[in-house]
Amino acid sequence: MSSAKKNQTIKVDYLARVEGEGSLYIKIRNDKVTDVKFKIFEPPRFFEAFLRGRQYHEAPDITARICGICPIAYQMSSALAMEDALGVSIDGPIRELRRFIYCGEWIQSHALHIYMLHAPDFLGYQSVIHMAEDHPETVQNALQLKKIGNEIMTLIGGRDIHPINVAVGGFYHIPPKKAFAELAERLKWARDASIETVKLTAAFEFPKLERDYEFVALHHPDKYPFNEGRLISNKGLDIAINEYEDHFEEIHVEHSNALQSTRKGHGAYHVGPLARFNLNFDQLSDTCKNLCKEVGFMPPVLNPFKSIIARSIETLYACEEALRIIETVEFPKESRVKITPRKGVGYGCTEAPRGICWHKYTLDDEGLIQFAKIVPPTAQNQKTIEEDLHDFVVDHKDLPKDQLTWQCEQAVRNYDPCISCATHFLKVEIDKE
Repeated sequence: MSSAKKNQTIKVDYLARVEGEGSLYIKIRNDKVTDVKFKIFEPPRFFEAFLRGRQYHEAPDITARICGICPIAYQMSSALAMEDALGVSIDGPIRELRRFIYCGEWIQSHALHIYMLHAPDFLGYQSVIHMAEDHPETVQNALQLKKIGNEIMTLIGGRDIHPINVAVGGFYHIPPKKAFAELAERLKWARDASIETVKLTAAFEFPKLERDYEFVALHHPDKYPFNEGRLISNKGLDIAINEYEDHFEEIHVEHSNALQSTRKGHGAYHVGPLARFNLNFDQLSDTCKNLCKEVGFMPPVLNPFKSIIARSIETLYACEEALRIIETVEFPKESRVKITPRKGVGYGCTEAPRGICWHKYTLDDEGLIQFAKIVPPTAQNQKTIEEDLHDFVVDHKDLPKDQLTWQCEQAVRNYDPCISCATHFLKVEIDKE
C-alpha cells in the first residue's frame, strides 16, 4: 500500500438510509485499525423519566411514541410488563391478535428496510429513487408489501403510526371478523411477494465477513418469537426475562448518547433477524424452511451482510402467520381482561424487527409508575456494530477509497439501526495516518 493511501481520509457527510443521527469514526495508523467508534449524538429524550408518576395504563400509548417504525414493540413490551406487575396472564384469542398486530409491524418494517434502505447497497444504487428508474415494478411491489403491513396495524391498532388501540390486558376494541377476512386476499399476494423477496435477496453478492457472534433472542418451543419466550443464546444463555439484569448491563461510553449493552463476562452480543433465525429456525413454518433449503440459506449464518435474507424469511413468516390467525382465531367476547391496580414489579420483552426490546416497571399501590427501564435493540447492537467494522476494515483496508467507504456504511445498515425514529444521516469518517 502506498504512503498516500495509508494517509487517506474518507468522509461521508450524509447517509440517508438509517433512522436517526449518528456518526462513525475509523482510525488507521501504520496500516493498523486503532480506533472504531459508532457515535450516537442525537439528544436523549428521557422517556423513562417522564413515565414516572403516570398511570400503568398510559405506558403503551407513551412508549409507542419512542419509534414511528416499530411502535408495536414498545407497546407490547410495556403492556406485558404491566400485566406481569399486576398479576395478569393473557392467553387465547387476545394472545393471537397480539401476534397478528406484530405481524403487521414486521411486514412493514422489514419491507422498508429490505427494499428502501438496504437493497440499493447490493444493487449499486445511491437510493431507492435511483433503483426505481431501473426496477420500477420491484419498488412498486415493495411499497404494496409495506402497505399491507401498515393495513394490519391500522385494522387492529387504530392507525399505523403510533397505534392507539393496544391496552394493558388486551385491546380497547376488536374490529369485526369480517374486517380481518377482507385482508386475507391481500395477504396471500404479500406471501407470494415475500417468497420472491427471499429469492431476490439470496441472489445478492455479499461482502466477506464472518464473526463468532453471541446471538441472543427470545425462544418459544412452539412459535417463532414475537411476544413471549425465554432469552437464549448460542453461547449457553437460557434465562427468564426477569433475569435479564443479572446477565446484561448497560455501559455509558463517552462517544455515544445511547448506552451500550453487553453480556456480563462475555462482551458484545447480536440481536435481531439473524439472531432469531439462527436460534429459532425450527420454529419457522414449513414453507419458510423449505425455501431456505432451496436458496441455500441454512443456519448457522455468521455473515452479517446476509441479515437481509433473514429479514426476507421473517417477512414471509409474518404473512403466513397473519393468514393463519385470520383463518383460525375465535374472537373473544371481551376485548381485554379486567385489571385491578396493585403494587408490583413487572418485566416485558418482545422481538422488535431489530431485536429484543426489554422493559421493566415498578408500580405503587395505585398503579402509578415509580420506575421505568427500557433497553432498545439498537443500544444492544452498538458494540457489535463497532466490532464488525473493525474486523471488516482489517480485512478490506486495501480496497479503493470509495468502495471501502460504501461497504462500511453498508455494514452499519446490516443492523437497520433505529438511532431515533426518523431517517436523518450517519456521518462516516475514516482517518488513515
